[in-house]
Amino acid sequence: MMRATLAAAAVALASAVTATVPAALADIQRQSFTALSEPGIEIGIREVVDAGMERRGDPVILLHGARVPGVPSFDLPVPGGSLAADLAAAGLAVYIVDLRGYGASTRPAAMTQPRAVAEPLVRSGEAVRDLAAAVDAVLTRSGAEQVAILGWATGGHWAGHYASLHPRKVSKLVFYNTLYGYTPEHPRIGKGSRLADPENPDRFNRARFQNYRLNTADSLLPGWDRSIPLEDKAAWRDPAVAEAYVEAALASDPTAAERDPPSFRAPSGAMADSFLLATGATLWDARLIAADALILRSEGDFWSRPEDVALLQAHLASRETGRVSVVQIPQATHFVHLDRAAWGRATFLRAVVSFLAGPQG
Repeated sequence: MMRATLAAAAVALASAVTATVPAALADIQRQSFTALSEPGIEIGIREVVDAGMERRGDPVILLHGARVPGVPSFDLPVPGGSLAADLAAAGLAVYIVDLRGYGASTRPAAMTQPRAVAEPLVRSGEAVRDLAAAVDAVLTRSGAEQVAILGWATGGHWAGHYASLHPRKVSKLVFYNTLYGYTPEHPRIGKGSRLADPENPDRFNRARFQNYRLNTADSLLPGWDRSIPLEDKAAWRDPAVAEAYVEAALASDPTAAERDPPSFRAPSGAMADSFLLATGATLWDARLIAADALILRSEGDFWSRPEDVALLQAHLASRETGRVSVVQIPQATHFVHLDRAAWGRATFLRAVVSFLAGPQG
């Protein structure tokens, strides 16, 4: 039933899409810079552009999820591994942002100390402040008046939260496999899951996640593997992409090699907030957003729920300004932008490029 509902509201991919230039053939250039979020907190940003392409649309911010930072998520140095390069090859100026505690950005002081059963670090309020600093830096650098934001999973939650507070600064939003809240049941990350305190299922499991997490290479692929409906994972996902993803995630933390086995740090605040969203809470209201919106959901996603899509669509559709489109990608995984083209990546790219590079309103 949900597939039929989504299909009725979906973008007509076959007719509304402009083909992208293969990233390998494009003149892709990368530069890194920082933005000051608050005293002592610098936000790392990577600019990815194609020097030979005429600019289309507003600058695009790519925002990572709860665990893996921006570059491993969106700019792997292998064919089929860089969403940033593919968007740049379509004429978009792309900016990959790391929030505090991730990748090229400042780690909170507590993340330089041993893990502790304490307040999870980097909750949504801090993430939104960091995103605000990044948006302002991108607007200054590009000379644009507004940005577009694509947020993956928790990145979509942060993007929506930001856009609800700063509606005039965002022209377009892509919610990619994103939780919205309100619905109290979620088998993977709600009550009864590993995110719930076994002594009190209404509370986040601080004892397990502590204030930040340590993530090894072995922890990165099992969830992805389980979501691929083929025994031969290489037929669905290029092994070179998977290898580059793991390597880049570990390389994102300069302290990774100091631990045995090597591991990268990630704040636990995103998981604590996601537990709230998965148990019926809401942290922002989409009806306050002015931007055009594209809701993208993989049919096989383990993070977002059909209920998140339906309510987010309803709230966005109720506004007086801003349009909303919904696309569900059949069979696709949570990682569809890193899967092979035939298993959803091509559909994902067509929808995203058509939306971001097309006219507003």
